[in-house]
Amino acid sequence: MQARDIHGGIHFHPPSPAVPPRLPVPQQLPPVSARFVDRETDRRTLNALSAQWPPHAPQVFVVSGLAGIGKTTFAIRWLFEHADRFPDGQLYADLGGQTTDVEGGPVSPAVVLEAFLVALGASSVPAGTAQRSALWRSMTSGLHLAVLLDSAFTAAQVRPILLGTPTGLTVVTSRSNLTGLRVEGASVHRLEGLPAESAVELLAIGGGNRVVREPAAAREVVRLCGRLPLAVALASAQLALRPYRSVSALADILSRGRGAVDTLRADGEAVMRTALDMTYDILPDESRALYRRTGLLPADRYDLSLLTALAGEDGGSGDTTDIAVHALVEANLLEETGPGTYRFHDLVQPHARRLGEELENSGQHERTLRCFVDWCLSTAASAERILTPSHRLPGHDVPTGTAPPTPLDGPEEALSWLDTHRGGLMGAVRHSAQVGWDFSCWRLTDLMWPLFLRLRPSAMWIEAHRLGLVAARHSGSRQGEGRMLTSGAIGLRNAGRYPEAADWYRQALEMATADGDVRHQAQAVNGLGHVRLLTHRLDEAREHFEHALWLRESIGYRRGAALSRRRLGETALAAGDLDTAAEQLRRAHTALESLGEQYEATRVLALLGHVLDRCGEHDGGARRLREALARFRAGSARSEHWEARCLEWLGRAADAVGDHAEAVRHFEAARLLFRRLSPEDARRLDSRLRRP
Repeated sequence: MQARDIHGGIHFHPPSPAVPPRLPVPQQLPPVSARFVDRETDRRTLNALSAQWPPHAPQVFVVSGLAGIGKTTFAIRWLFEHADRFPDGQLYADLGGQTTDVEGGPVSPAVVLEAFLVALGASSVPAGTAQRSALWRSMTSGLHLAVLLDSAFTAAQVRPILLGTPTGLTVVTSRSNLTGLRVEGASVHRLEGLPAESAVELLAIGGGNRVVREPAAAREVVRLCGRLPLAVALASAQLALRPYRSVSALADILSRGRGAVDTLRADGEAVMRTALDMTYDILPDESRALYRRTGLLPADRYDLSLLTALAGEDGGSGDTTDIAVHALVEANLLEETGPGTYRFHDLVQPHARRLGEELENSGQHERTLRCFVDWCLSTAASAERILTPSHRLPGHDVPTGTAPPTPLDGPEEALSWLDTHRGGLMGAVRHSAQVGWDFSCWRLTDLMWPLFLRLRPSAMWIEAHRLGLVAARHSGSRQGEGRMLTSGAIGLRNAGRYPEAADWYRQALEMATADGDVRHQAQAVNGLGHVRLLTHRLDEAREHFEHALWLRESIGYRRGAALSRRRLGETALAAGDLDTAAEQLRRAHTALESLGEQYEATRVLALLGHVLDRCGEHDGGARRLREALARFRAGSARSEHWEARCLEWLGRAADAVGDHAEAVRHFEAARLLFRRLSPEDARRLDSRLRRP
């Protein structure tokens, strides 16, 4: 400034400081996969959890599940749908990646906090994790911010990064359930495999019209993939890469060898196997050993008592086993399906088996499988004592102490155990046959009698008795051979294979006659009579049943005599002699009730109710049928097959008195049961329901 005279005050105005450029709102979420399908139920669940969250608390959701289940894709998709709730941004960190300073380890919370603070504009970042966490909570206070912490290993890894403001949301994905965060108030949502229809839709992205042309093969592929989105997407990519490969050819490839875990690859890597290996590697030693040994078992369900016996190979206690099992459940490798009952996911089991075969020596293999078979024997023996005590075979008790049985509290629990473990029991029979454990093979088949009697799995029934018959002959057990022939003949008979059933009965009769075993002779003769009845040779059937009755009464076998009377009643019913049928059934029912044979007595009661209804005694017949129905639905006489028969007969009874609406209701309920138990009976009811 230059001037001769200056009047008034002089003011100096320094230039205004430059306004720093505003940082962009962080939008760090990875892009949504173009192959996202379904998850509608899961989205609704997370929406409901968010809507019900207390307004004063920060929202924390854990999305857990098996490797490849689609946790990250689902979380990203859900957060994008709710992006308008978080105008201050969305932050993302992969906690399962590698840090820059610790090779091979998961990302530390300090590294994540540094990146988040810088993204929010922090000019300097403190050195310590605690200081960074404090600054993080200060800078995010009041912000409407969403944070996705992907592939977390532990709750401790996540805890310092959690938002402290109720206006924010943290979503954590993990292969573990992160129970530590649940204890502190987080909500855990576990993802399951896709519904079959949605998995097929995902497969069709790469498979195109081949999936439409081969629907059965497509369903088989997604089943072999465990309905895991990652595995199905890899299968879809294989179909896209090989346009001339059929879906059935892919299904065949996945069903052989090590299955989808090793077959489905991306860039040459078995992605699913690598993911499962990583989960396995961080398990405690006891859990890894239990995982490997359980994988060796030919079963699809495992009781805690069995797992305790397997862990006991190393001297572990029940408490130790519970801790090992908990770690497997926490890691989503083992799923709890009921009180003390567990299963592997379909894709986890082959992985566990591979590790068991590779890392357990041959001696441990045999000890593990011997323990499993002994546990099947001991628990099946307990179920037999509860459900069919008259079937017990004296002199062939299962050795105690090798593998304690699962405790069974009453008939319903015993039958439920047999139903739940039918796959494992059959696996034990097959393994015993394969390695030459002949006694275990036929004896376990014999002990499974209440399973065959009540649940009627025809294919399993026949296969088990074929294997058991060969094993009994190898071991030189005449009693075992006789039991396999007569029990197996019933399975063949129920499957409609009458000539073969008759041949087995004749073999049993020849054996029993040679051995002078009157009781077994009567059983074989009775069985031959039943084959004659089912093939409508009624006179021959009556002769056989009368002969069996005479043999059984001659040795004072009251239960057997009552069962022969039941068959005579059925023969009279088939011949239209309803009075004789009712008389024989009444006598059989009285005898069985006096012997405490609830199941057999209830079957006769149902037959008697049906006969009385046919005689015109509609009220008395329907009353007995309703009583039998209630018994078949619960308690010691529980049987879905006979429940369905009662419902059908009640439908006929209602039809006979003109109550057509009630008849239809009963027929439809029976058809629903028969669709699962007996397709032929279901088709018969379909025809009846189509009648005007």
